[in-house]
Amino acid sequence: MTLTMTKQAPIGSGFGAKTTAREAIAGVDLRGKVAIVTGGYAGIGTETTRALVEAGATVVAPARSPEKARAALAGIDRVELEALDLADPASIDAFAQRFLASGRALHILVNNAGIMACPLERDARGFEPQLATNHIGHFQLTARLWPALARAKGARVVSVSSRGHRRSKLVFDDPHYERRTYDKWEAYGQSKTANVLFAVALDARGEKHGVRAFAVHPGVIRTDLARHLSKEEFEGMLSRLPNLTWKTPEQGAATSVWCAASPRLSGMGGVYCEDVEVSGIAPDNDPTAMKGVNTWAIDRDAAERLWALTEKWTGVSFRP
Repeated sequence: MTLTMTKQAPIGSGFGAKTTAREAIAGVDLRGKVAIVTGGYAGIGTETTRALVEAGATVVAPARSPEKARAALAGIDRVELEALDLADPASIDAFAQRFLASGRALHILVNNAGIMACPLERDARGFEPQLATNHIGHFQLTARLWPALARAKGARVVSVSSRGHRRSKLVFDDPHYERRTYDKWEAYGQSKTANVLFAVALDARGEKHGVRAFAVHPGVIRTDLARHLSKEEFEGMLSRLPNLTWKTPEQGAATSVWCAASPRLSGMGGVYCEDVEVSGIAPDNDPTAMKGVNTWAIDRDAAERLWALTEKWTGVSFRP
């Protein structure tokens, strides 16, 4: 496998935490391009969809509830609504088959949808729900859409991760909490680490086909992602993180659209980005650090191990 390594270090983007999605891709022409944004109808997903459309792209916004998506995206041109449940393998395959049947190339795939800190309610395959939705479902979706990504001859895949990856590395001995006590925050962190590892492994495979992958931390935004938390839990979480900088949804979408479309990242991939910039590396032994990516999330051996496991879990042999 040949990989031109992109250094995990800032490139001097000129942007920052307050940059908006529109500002992040100002001047980028996406006319004739097609994007898919999972969860592209809620929170930062809506602003990701809006920014890509305003740059000229056609955006497919798959959702578990197309009716909800229709109401959220009313008035935005060039948006196509589709049904998709990332926790349902048959739904993933059906969505991908419909898109591939259109014969279109896929220039941008933003794996944005996700869940956070939810109870342990196993899916149909017996998987822990956060790893299943945030990583495994998106792995299968990307695999099924691969022919359209390769057809673009210059596509990008963006995995929306989180600073939450710092809560847990991938616990390969028991990823689905079959033997250890379930901790919803640890499980969330593990799923977000998986998002970064997926970008590392996908970029290694996709580079020779013109498909580059990135992982992003969007920032801290008030969205429906926190729906599983009580008011007391939410306020308690905030009290333990006094140095948080809040972002608006449009600021939260900025790093995703920058990774999806900015020419500044041409020829690059396999890196974790935040605040519209390639991130530096954070010390693994300092959980209070507010910026940077842990080395366990960009470890290529761990990325390959997770890739092989996810092929086994999904039954999808994804070898571009």
